[in-house]
Amino acid sequence: MADPGRLDAAAVEARLARLDTLLEGLESTPGPATGPAVEAVRLVTEVYGEALARVMDRADADLAGHLLDDELLDHLLVLHDVHPEPPERRAARAVERLRPAVRERGGDVEWAGLEGEVGRVRLTTGGGCGSGCGGGTTDVADAVREAVLAAAPELADVQPLPEDPAPAFVPLESLRRPQEAR
Repeated sequence: MADPGRLDAAAVEARLARLDTLLEGLESTPGPATGPAVEAVRLVTEVYGEALARVMDRADADLAGHLLDDELLDHLLVLHDVHPEPPERRAARAVERLRPAVRERGGDVEWAGLEGEVGRVRLTTGGGCGSGCGGGTTDVADAVREAVLAAAPELADVQPLPEDPAPAFVPLESLRRPQEAR
C-alpha cells in the first residue's frame, strides 16, 4: 500500500510527461533566460543523481533490493548511472516482469542473453497463432523491446530470436519398413 501523500505511478508518469513538455519548450525558446534555466535543471538533476549515488553507497543488500523493486527508483538509478546491477541483469528482470502479461495473451517470453550490445529474447505466440494474429506478436515484441531498453539503455537494440518451428508429426507406421512377403 502506498504511503499517504505519495504519488502513485500514474501521477509520476503525468509529471514526467509535463516535465518533458516544459523542457522541450524551454530549450526551443529564444532569449537570454533559456541557457541559465536549462543549466539550472541540469545542475539540479546532477545533484539529485549524486544524492542517489550516496544512498546506494550506503545501502546494504536488503535496502538495495527494496530500492530496485520500486519502478521509479529503479529508473532513476539507471538514469544517473548508479544502478548496482549490470545491464544484462536489468534486462532479464524487465523481461520477467513482462512475462505474466505475455502469458495472459497466450504466449511466452524469456531472456535469451546478449549478442554484443543486442539483447535477445525468446518470444513465442500462443495457440499456433504464428504471424497471422493481426500484429499481436509485433505488439508484444515492441512492448518487450521498449521495456528492456528502458531498463538497460546501454543496449543498442533488443531482438527476438526466430521461433523454432513446431515439430512435424510423422506417423510411426510411415517409419516402419514394409514386411517382406513370407
